[in-house]
Amino acid sequence: MSILEEASAQLLTSSATPVLACVAALLFLVFASGHLRSPKDARRGPPGPWPLPLLGNVLQLDLQWLDRSLSELAKRYGSVFSVYMGTQKVVVLAGYKAVKEALVSHAMEFGERYIQPMAYDNSRGHGIIFANGDSWKELRRFALHTLRDFGMGKRLTQDKVLEECKHLIPIFESHQGQPFNTTSPLSWATSNIICSIVYGNRFEYSDPQFTTMVKRNNESIRIFGSLPIRLYNMFPWLFYWVKNRKLLLSNRDKNMKDVRELLRQRKEKLNPEMCTGLVDCFFVRKQKEEEEGVESSHFSEENMNFVVGNLFAAGTDTTSTTLQWGLLLMAKYPEMQERVHEELNKVIGNRPIDVDDRKNLPYTNAVIHEVQRFSNIVPMAILHQTTQDITFQGYFIKKGTVVVPLLTSVLYDKSEWETPNTFNPSHFLDKEGNFVTRDAFLPFSAGRRVCLGEGLARMELFLFFTSLMQHFHFTPPPGISEDELDLKPMVGFTNNPTPHRLCAVRRE
Repeated sequence: MSILEEASAQLLTSSATPVLACVAALLFLVFASGHLRSPKDARRGPPGPWPLPLLGNVLQLDLQWLDRSLSELAKRYGSVFSVYMGTQKVVVLAGYKAVKEALVSHAMEFGERYIQPMAYDNSRGHGIIFANGDSWKELRRFALHTLRDFGMGKRLTQDKVLEECKHLIPIFESHQGQPFNTTSPLSWATSNIICSIVYGNRFEYSDPQFTTMVKRNNESIRIFGSLPIRLYNMFPWLFYWVKNRKLLLSNRDKNMKDVRELLRQRKEKLNPEMCTGLVDCFFVRKQKEEEEGVESSHFSEENMNFVVGNLFAAGTDTTSTTLQWGLLLMAKYPEMQERVHEELNKVIGNRPIDVDDRKNLPYTNAVIHEVQRFSNIVPMAILHQTTQDITFQGYFIKKGTVVVPLLTSVLYDKSEWETPNTFNPSHFLDKEGNFVTRDAFLPFSAGRRVCLGEGLARMELFLFFTSLMQHFHFTPPPGISEDELDLKPMVGFTNNPTPHRLCAVRRE
């Protein structure tokens, strides 16, 4: 039975059915009068498929692979078009030029975050990722400045990553060349980098509280993009009961409980003269504002809980997932892996990697960038909304309209990439084999809502990937050929590889 059928069955047996029927009828009238405009009126806004009452364009979309459905519609309706997710009008920006123009050239107009029902349930407007207004501005500015103070993207961060490699590599070695799933160790390693910056210390991989938090985080990000949650976001009054929503809220409560305990421990050790992480700085700022009698301070403990939770989630999943893709793609394409090994042997040898080596490793650098492009980790970015009425590329878009910057259409834009559907490191190499940047390389999005930790992620990807490649040769499990390795992602908020195992064979 489909989810819609299950929902219908519950509604038919509910005592609230007459009330819901009245609500449905009212919504139909509102929708019909306000959204099903005449063809003449429709030309004022972006074009798009004709919506059905209440359902909008849901039946015309593959909700499990929504970015692919929207990319197909872009071929018909152009780089700016509209669809209805239920009764919610959404404007989709497709292709590099449209996305860049909106998010960068019109950064203020397209710079607000649209907070979906599930996102609101999860954060209530607190933190950084799913927040707007003065609170978002103040907390983002504080987080960015503090992360930079603690070495984000600088030599201090490199030392943390290389130290973490000393813990990660033995985990890979412990499997003695036998197949294993790389998900957990890579998640632990990347999470520890953000933890060392946020809390001032790393955690052992044997710490059950730490590993459980990482596991819950990975699970929540995956199911945040699941079909039941997408249906809930479109029809919250109908799908509030779905199991995945309850699981997300349960995971949030459990992780917040663990975060509060870690914050309590940090507060007990707080030395205002010697802050060792973002949390310490937050406490000092909070105390200062309390002493000064600042009204409406955004530095509350509740906001701190969500800021820490946001950084923990964002700083773990996207980087670890990209590394998973990187190792999988190296096993899939052994000739490319061999070229990386040859370049590392020539330039690095057996000494530790240094971030300054990047300029002397053009092919390896190109491979890392192509992994980010090809894996397309956040295919629809995080939804935006307009802050005011705007005429964009000849189309009128009202204030408060939900906007999808379709990053899939940017990273796979046929007008920007020679072979967009193929893993091809040559996208980032010139004819002489030198590394070249590409304007359409926007895996971190762009504009006011560009990823807060972009600099940190770039450094981590380079150092973790090269360190692992320096020590190991990655192959499919015995009995499985490179051609049989599956590159189809799982359905989720981020594009994770299908569960798989690899062999990490120690290089001599």
